[in-house]
Amino acid sequence: MNSRIAACLLVALSPLPAAAQQRPAVVSDEAFRVCGDPANMPFSNRDEGGFENKIAELIAAEVKLPLRYFWMPQGPGFVRNTLGTKLCDVIIGYASGADPVQNTNAYYKSAFVLVTKTGGPLDGVDRLSDERLKDKRIGLIAATPPSDYMLRYGLLPKAKSYPLIVDRRYDSPAEAMISDIVSGEIDAGILWGPNGGWFARQASAPLTVTALTHETNGPPMSFRITFGIRHGELEWKRRLNELIAGRQGEIDKILLGYGVPLLDDQDRPITKPRS
Repeated sequence: MNSRIAACLLVALSPLPAAAQQRPAVVSDEAFRVCGDPANMPFSNRDEGGFENKIAELIAAEVKLPLRYFWMPQGPGFVRNTLGTKLCDVIIGYASGADPVQNTNAYYKSAFVLVTKTGGPLDGVDRLSDERLKDKRIGLIAATPPSDYMLRYGLLPKAKSYPLIVDRRYDSPAEAMISDIVSGEIDAGILWGPNGGWFARQASAPLTVTALTHETNGPPMSFRITFGIRHGELEWKRRLNELIAGRQGEIDKILLGYGVPLLDDQDRPITKPRS
């Protein structure tokens, strides 16, 4: 669960004290300084195995600066204690329109997804209004946008809720949901696209991941993801926008390699890197 998909997707830990690390003054010209979560796969981790880590490597190479991280678990105060204290200069994934940061241009768009057993009775379901879901037990992360649609279609009474606020070093609701789908504890699950795509690939049984792009008249189910930087740093924003545009195809390749369900501006699937 990526905590930067507005308030809906918060993965919480209380912020660690920033005073323990030195505080440079402005955007660094000595390193590409990234604000990162040390335990938030598939996005990032301290071993730099997430797709945001790989994108950061790509951008650092382009600007010809060493890559340096300031690690802090995401949660309340994450922006304030990272970008706000100038300990780092960019958050690699942040939802477009989120007020705490200045957004660059979006470098990908994804949506919440429905995860089901491949070859099962829910094959082909691509919207929560489908009658085949009426008597099914569906997993969802508490307090995320799909909850509104689940309520509208009468799917909440049988639903299994998974916690939104967790310490990802010790708990992973997305992995637990995927395991429950495989075991038959639940019939289907709804996850933020990058989580659903990644963890479905790790499952012990074949799973199908379907973007929920047909839900309307409610909270958004798809989000454009940007780099997040400090407000007022317009030259930094311009430079990052140039880098995103110039390396979009390579960014897409990284994202697709991690199973991220990518969408274009009309919510159509992107299945190969854009040129």
